Amino acid sequence: MYLIPKPKQLIKGKDRFYISGRTRIVLDGALRQEGDICVMLLQECIGKWAGFTPAPGKGRQSAGDIFLTIDPAYQKQEYRLVIAENGITAAGGDRAGLLYAAETLCQIIEQQGGAPECVEILDAPDIGHRGYYLDETRGRVLKLEYLKKTVDRLCRYKINEFQLYIEHTYMFEGFSEMWRNETPLTAQEILELDRYCRQRCIELIPSLASFGHLYMLLSTRSYGELCELEDSVNRPFSFEDRMQHHTINASDERALPLIKGMIEEYMSLFSSDKFNICADETFDLGKGKSKTLAEEKGVHRIYIDYVKELCTFLKDHGKTPMFWGDVICAEPGLIRELPEETICLTWGYAKDQREDESRDMAKAGASQYLCPGVCGWNQWVNLIEDSYHNITRMCGYAEKYQAVGILNTDWGDFGHINHPAFSVPGMIYGAAFSWNHETVPFEEMNRQISRIEYHDRSEQFTGILAQISRNSLFGWETAVVYYETARKKTGTKSAYGLPDFGASCKREAVHDANTALEGLRRQLKENAVFMDSSCRGVLQLCDVTMEGIAIWNEIGAFAADKELGKALQRPEQSALELAKRLEVWFMDYKNLWRETAKEGDLGRISEIVFWYADLLRE
Repeated sequence: MYLIPKPKQLIKGKDRFYISGRTRIVLDGALRQEGDICVMLLQECIGKWAGFTPAPGKGRQSAGDIFLTIDPAYQKQEYRLVIAENGITAAGGDRAGLLYAAETLCQIIEQQGGAPECVEILDAPDIGHRGYYLDETRGRVLKLEYLKKTVDRLCRYKINEFQLYIEHTYMFEGFSEMWRNETPLTAQEILELDRYCRQRCIELIPSLASFGHLYMLLSTRSYGELCELEDSVNRPFSFEDRMQHHTINASDERALPLIKGMIEEYMSLFSSDKFNICADETFDLGKGKSKTLAEEKGVHRIYIDYVKELCTFLKDHGKTPMFWGDVICAEPGLIRELPEETICLTWGYAKDQREDESRDMAKAGASQYLCPGVCGWNQWVNLIEDSYHNITRMCGYAEKYQAVGILNTDWGDFGHINHPAFSVPGMIYGAAFSWNHETVPFEEMNRQISRIEYHDRSEQFTGILAQISRNSLFGWETAVVYYETARKKTGTKSAYGLPDFGASCKREAVHDANTALEGLRRQLKENAVFMDSSCRGVLQLCDVTMEGIAIWNEIGAFAADKELGKALQRPEQSALELAKRLEVWFMDYKNLWRETAKEGDLGRISEIVFWYADLLRE
């Protein structure tokens, strides 16, 4: 039997408890609505995996019942679960603890059906704040229905904070020029999601770009002159520009009132007492309109004065400020100028992520969350093994430097091309190792995820999934940079540099990678019989995605030949057939996108895809 996260204490008994038609789910009579969500979860789980749907009850426990209670003897989020021969007792120190006991019981029943083994579990988290951060701006704007499914999964693995990254994909009043060509979230959707999160003991924390990464706002005719760099309004859309530029001019007296107004409107939708102003990657600060002020005061002084003003504004509104720590990590002592309760989000996404920033901010006295990532940005399938190593390292640093929270990130970058389903293993790594610092080896963790998340009796699915990205040779970032810099001639020097097609897209390498992909596709199809029918939908997604990776690998080989001045080594018909394959595949990709997300950047991705199809037809 596997449990994710791994409990701190688990004592196995010798007998079993047998669920029957007379088993009830009984809430302690002292509870009001605290256990309603637990009853719902358990009824659904037991009905599906044990074949019975226990009736709800309230009052005292009788033999054969599943009894739910809150016991003040336990700490917040702590729980005790006892499965005995004559009944089950789930007790939490608070509503969250009771919910975590119920979710643990659900994992047991899913694996053992109507005859769970007797066991006693006492469990509590190592880190109190365990969050997940989802880019809802740069590519996919996930539909409310799918966001709720994401919240259910967060709850299942005992994650208690959720943030959506927003730049322009909320329908702000008076900012129609910013979101008019987008598919933004509405106030009603945010309010409903906030309520849904609260029911599941998850804090939905607002997160809004307020300094850097204001691409759409500062590309409008109404507010473009507030951009640090000139002529932001007339430049054509560019994924690279959206990542690298469009910092607000902090020296302009109109900047702060504008941003404060947006923050005030947005914060009113959330019940959270926190607000993330982001304030990261202010690449252009001091290089344009604020250059004179930067020469006088210094870039870091401009930065911290601006951030301090926003943090104080939030504090005055009863909110705890949060911000990304990439800029302040260069001058850690500046953290002391911010309101004491301010939380620094110290991030690092490398497979072998160093600890320097985490250590330096701790020494400076910062209250910090450490922020790893699921490594899906610019990938068709996440770099799952990289995410495992990154997350385990950052959770280890959190323990070492006494961070108050973990915020596991899922960024979109150049259009969020990876389907959110591919981030699930990374999400679970973050949940597991922020709850319990004890590290489970990569292969073993993947077997557990296969069994619990995908109900795969062979325990192979996640391990196969982790191999897919290793065979992606002509990646999306390379494809976009080649398109925007080498072909569109945007007039700016690429921060990423022109792609080096060299070794990665040699035809021999492409042949080997695509052969490996075909082998993985077959493995997944053969493995389908071991998966529960409710989980097999992910197999179609995997199959379509691997077909796409193989196509892009071949496009990379053609592009390399063209760029390096080689004569094409295949007849013209091969290029024409590849163009057709690309277009047919992309139709399947679009259909899968639209199942879970609004249009978002799908149109901009289509532009690039069809440009490559036309290139192949030249």
